[in-house]
Amino acid sequence: MPNSKPKKKKTTVAADVDIVPKGTSDNWAYTGTVKDHFFNPRNLVIDVSKMKGYDGLGMVGSPACGDMMKIWVKVDKKTDKIKEMKWQTFGCGSAIAATSMLSVMVTEKGGMKIDKALSVKPQDITKRLGDLPTRKIHCSVLGDKALRSAVNNYFIKSGQKDRVVKEQVRIIDREAKVTDHDIEEAVLEGAHTLEAVQKKTKVGVGNPEVIPEVEQLIRFYTEKYFG
Repeated sequence: MPNSKPKKKKTTVAADVDIVPKGTSDNWAYTGTVKDHFFNPRNLVIDVSKMKGYDGLGMVGSPACGDMMKIWVKVDKKTDKIKEMKWQTFGCGSAIAATSMLSVMVTEKGGMKIDKALSVKPQDITKRLGDLPTRKIHCSVLGDKALRSAVNNYFIKSGQKDRVVKEQVRIIDREAKVTDHDIEEAVLEGAHTLEAVQKKTKVGVGNPEVIPEVEQLIRFYTEKYFG
């Protein structure tokens, strides 16, 4: 007896289709460069036991909240250039692609001078990737911070404590214990209005006199990272 069940239609999705969630004009598509660095990450560490002879080790984040990264650097002491940068992360695909690209940027053409490497901004990484979806811009910050941590570790180990880059943190709302860094992180994660930042941090909820400064910081960080 012939099979009377209707045949299921195959659904295919083009590899480069733009994915736009309902109710927003944000483009969620990944560029070919992002996909290349995600599927073929450069300088990724698979076996940590083999990581020997490096000059600096940096780590940021926590596995408990899902994002953590380690970066190893090897420095040419004569030229003050980063010769190698290896890394490992528990981050998402965008974090993997961004850190892979960062590792290429600071080691290509014979290596980047440390001072120049420390001035690499998340938007520089994003530009080399051909852009990232708006909600993933914050992923390029993880590698940036881990690199600074690794370089600081190198400075300390090599007796160059005067070169250590200190992270400046300022308390904005003492009642909610919110710093300018917390507001920066909220903006990077897509909160570009006071209401959105308050939802993430509770800044100014019980202390409304800080709101003008919070709004100023939101404008500053939005312009800094998103133009």
